[in-house]
Amino acid sequence: MIIKGVLFDFDGTLTIPGAINFFEIKDYLGCPRETPVLEFIKTLNKDEQQKAYNYLDRCEEEAARVSLPAPGAETVIRELKKDNIPLGIITRNSLNSILLALDNFDYISAEDFAVILTRDDGIPKPDPAGVIKAAQTMGILPEELLLVGDFSLDIIAGHAAGARTVLVVHDTERKIPPHPEPDYQINNLMELISIISPSIRK
Repeated sequence: MIIKGVLFDFDGTLTIPGAINFFEIKDYLGCPRETPVLEFIKTLNKDEQQKAYNYLDRCEEEAARVSLPAPGAETVIRELKKDNIPLGIITRNSLNSILLALDNFDYISAEDFAVILTRDDGIPKPDPAGVIKAAQTMGILPEELLLVGDFSLDIIAGHAAGARTVLVVHDTERKIPPHPEPDYQINNLMELISIISPSIRK
C-alpha cells in the first residue's frame, strides 16, 4: 500500500537526542529506571500527580529551549510538503514544550503539520489510539501512515495501529534499548525520501 502520510515522534526524532535527561527526572520523581515516566505518574495520588506533572512540564520546557533540529529534519519536511504528503507529530511531551522547541527550527513551524498530538490529548504512546486519530485527521487509513520514531513505544504504537514504522538512530554509537522490529531503520531523516516515494528521491 502506498504511504500517504507521515507521523513523527518529536523529541529525539525531529530534534537531536539528549536535550532532556529522563534518568534525572525519574530519579527526582522516584520512578524506577525501567518504568516509563507517564505510566509511573499515573500510579501516584492526585496531589502527587499534579506536582509530578508540574515538574515534568518545567523540565521539558527547559530542554525545549535548547533543543536543536536533527540532521535532515527541516529538509525532509520541506521535501515531503512539496509532494503534498500530510505530516503530523505524535509525542508523549506537552504541547507547550513542542511549540517552544519548534521556535529553534529555521524553516519549520507548527503550521507545517496537519496534526500535533501530545500527552495533553490524553492518548500517549504506546496506545495506538493517537496514531489512529492522526490518520483520521489526515484523511487516510492507518495502513497508509508511516510512523517515524526513535524509541520502542513509537514502534509498538505504530504496529498496534496498523501503520508502518521507521526507527531512526541518529547516533550510531548510541546503544539502542530493546525494541520491536521496525519496518525500516535509518540513520538520517533524509532516508525517508527513498522509503516514501521514489519519485522524489534526491
